[in-house]
Amino acid sequence: MVIFLNGSINAGKSTVARLLADKLQRCALLEIDAVREMIAWMPLEESIPVNLENAEALIRNFVGKGLHVVVPYPLSRKNYDYMAEKLKDLNTKIYVFTLAPSLEKAQSDTEGRKLTDWERERIAHHYAIGIPRPDFGTTIDTTHQTPEETAEHILSELS
Repeated sequence: MVIFLNGSINAGKSTVARLLADKLQRCALLEIDAVREMIAWMPLEESIPVNLENAEALIRNFVGKGLHVVVPYPLSRKNYDYMAEKLKDLNTKIYVFTLAPSLEKAQSDTEGRKLTDWERERIAHHYAIGIPRPDFGTTIDTTHQTPEETAEHILSELS
């Protein structure tokens, strides 16, 4: 199975993805942001299509090896449609869960992360374009949930 964790910056995608990957057997955690670091010099908007192409190739490789894949990444409708079309022939289930804390929570510093001004602006952009309110997949209001509770919620939806 492939699990996309959608949501804004600082919604908890990476933290929940690590928890899920730890609980699932034979699971690859595909951090597209880590792949993007290979082309960090490229402007973000230009790199997004490259990131998605690379993610598709890696997902195919992992699924072909019999692995589950957890992919934390903000997905617009356009990027979701791209991935859904490119992966429709995979012989595995694909799930999308959007982590949607309140804007105030998403823009708050956490114990392990002090947000930059750019990140705060990007979060506002994600909320303005509807990343936390997609018309695809399952949306989870994580405003008052811990990452562990969110991971358990997702696991219960999968079973």
